[in-house]
Amino acid sequence: MDTAKVDNEVDNDVDIEVAGPIAVIRRGLATTPALRTGMVFSLVMALAVSVGKLVVPILVQQIIDRGIAGPGGYRPTFVLTASLIAGAIVIVIMILARAAQIRLLYNAQRGLRDLRVAAFAHIHRLSIAEHADTKRGALTARVTSDVEQLAMFVGWGVVIWVNSLALVVGTVVVMLWFSWQLTLLVLLIYTPVVPYARWVQKGQLQAYTNLRDRVSDMMNEISELVMGARVIRAYDYRQESRRAAHECAEDQYRSQMVAQKFFAIYLPVTDVVGGLALAMTLGVGMWMGPGWGMKAGELVAFLLLVSLFLNPISSITEVLDQTQTTMAAWRKVLAVLDVPIDVVEPDPGVSLPTGPLSISASNVHFRYRTGPPVLSDISVEVPAGTRVAIVGETGSGKTTFARLMARLADPSSGTIKLQDRLLDQVAGDERRRAVRMVPQDGFLFDATIGQNVAYGRDGAGQDEVRQSFRELGLADWLERMPAGLDTDVGERGENLSVGERQLVALARAHLADPGLLILDEATSAVDPETEQVLARALDAVSAGRTTVSIAHRLSTAEAAELVLVFDAGRLVEQGTHKDLVMAGGPYAELYESWIGNTHANR
Repeated sequence: MDTAKVDNEVDNDVDIEVAGPIAVIRRGLATTPALRTGMVFSLVMALAVSVGKLVVPILVQQIIDRGIAGPGGYRPTFVLTASLIAGAIVIVIMILARAAQIRLLYNAQRGLRDLRVAAFAHIHRLSIAEHADTKRGALTARVTSDVEQLAMFVGWGVVIWVNSLALVVGTVVVMLWFSWQLTLLVLLIYTPVVPYARWVQKGQLQAYTNLRDRVSDMMNEISELVMGARVIRAYDYRQESRRAAHECAEDQYRSQMVAQKFFAIYLPVTDVVGGLALAMTLGVGMWMGPGWGMKAGELVAFLLLVSLFLNPISSITEVLDQTQTTMAAWRKVLAVLDVPIDVVEPDPGVSLPTGPLSISASNVHFRYRTGPPVLSDISVEVPAGTRVAIVGETGSGKTTFARLMARLADPSSGTIKLQDRLLDQVAGDERRRAVRMVPQDGFLFDATIGQNVAYGRDGAGQDEVRQSFRELGLADWLERMPAGLDTDVGERGENLSVGERQLVALARAHLADPGLLILDEATSAVDPETEQVLARALDAVSAGRTTVSIAHRLSTAEAAELVLVFDAGRLVEQGTHKDLVMAGGPYAELYESWIGNTHANR
C-alpha cells in the first residue's frame, strides 16, 4: 500500500491524537479502503437477518391469536405451517448471518493487512530524527499489538455492532406497529441510559488511549531487558531490572483497571434497565392491553420484541468496552501514519554513475527535532576513490554526518552532492545501489550467512556470495564456519562474535558493489586476531570505491588519504594524517592520547 498516496487523499488537518471516534473512523476508512469493500453487502445481509428475527415474533402472535385462541379454536394445520415457516426462517437467518460475517471478516482482515504493511513501511521511511524522538517499543506496538487489537475487534465486534443496530431499529419499528403506547414506555425507560452511555464512552476512550501508551512503554521496557539479559546477569542487575519491569507492569495494570471501571459500572445499569423495561411492559400490557385493543398473542409477541430489543442493547454494552480500546489502538496507528516524511524521494529522480563517487558538502547544518544543533556549517570536498577517515570525540557529530551522506536524513540547511548531483534529487533505487552503510553492530537477520550476504543485491546467487568472500580474502574463514554459507547466525547474529558479524556485513556490502561505502566504526569492539582479518577485508572492500570510515582507533586514520576531524558538531581540521600530526591541532592531541593509551595497554 502506498502511504504517500494515502497522505495525499486523507485530510490531515484534524489532530488524530485528540480526535473523536467519528473522526477516527473516517480517517481509518479513508486510510484503509479495503475496510469499506463489501460494506453495503454486509449491511444488506444484516438487515435481512434482522428482518428474519422480527418475523418470528409475528408468527408467534399469529399462532396464538389465530391458531390457538382464535374464533375457530385450535387449528393444528395452521399452527404446524406457521411453525415450519418459523423454522425455515431461522435456518435462512443462520445461513445469511454466516455469509455476512465471512464476507466482513475477509475484507476486514485484508484491510488490516494493508494497514499493518502501510504502518511498517511508513516507519521505515521516517528519518533518524523521528526515530531518535520515538521509543522503538512504541513503534513496534503500533504494527503489532495495536493492529492486533483491531484484528480482534473486526473479528466479532463489527458484526455485533452492525447486527445489533439493525435489529434495534427494526425491532422499534415492529413494536410501534403492535403498540405505540408500550413502545413509548420502553423508550422512556431507556432514555436516561443515552447520556449515561455518552459519559461512559468519553471516559473509556480516554482511559484506553492511556492504556495503549502504557502497553507501548511495557513493550519497550521488556524488549530492552530481554536484549540486555547478558549484561543484566553479568553485572547482577537483576533486582533493578525486575523493579523496572514491575513498575511498567503496575502502570499498565492500573491503566487497565481504570478502563475496566467504566465497563463495570455500565453493564449492571443496562441490565437493571432491561429488567425494568420487561416488567413494566408486562404489567402495563396486562392492565391496559384489552383497553388498547391488544390480544394475548400480540402481548406475547411484544414481550418477545422487547427481549429482541434488549439482547442487542446488552451486546452493544459488552462490545462497547472493546470498541473503546480499538478506537484508542486505531488512533495510535493513524497517528504514526500522520507523522510527516522528512526524506521525500524525488520522482523520477536523477541517476548516479557506476564506480567511485565524489562527495561535496556545502554549509551543512543539522539538528534533531528537539535539542541543540548537531552539525554546524560543514563544508568539504572529497574526490572520487578517496579513502576518508572521520575522527572526533564521542558526540562530535561524525556518525550523524555519515548518516546524512547515506540520506537517512536530510540536512536542516545546506547541500550534499554525490558526483555533482544533489543527493536529495537522486532516485531512491539509484542511491541505495550506489551508497551502502555498514553500521557499527554489523546487524544481521535471523537467517544463514549466505542469506544475509545475498541481501546485498537482489537476485544474487550462492556462487556470487562465495565470490564476495573470496575477493575479501575471507574464503578460509568461511570454511571454518560449522556449515559454511548455511551457518545459522541466530537472532541479530548472536551466534557469531562481534567481529564475525562485521565480516558478514562487509561481504554483504561488497556484493552490492557501491560507489560510496560508509563504515561506522567497523573495527570497534573486536579481538586483535579478528581485527587483523577485518583490516585485510577492509582494504579489499575499499579498493576501487570511495570509502568513508568513522574510527575511534586512529590506526584507521593513519591509512586514510583524507582525515576529517569533528569537534562539537564542526569540521575543525582536514588533511592527511601526517600533515595533521605536524600541525599540532586537535587531531594531534587525539593521536598523542591514543598512542599513550596504546603503549599503556601493552
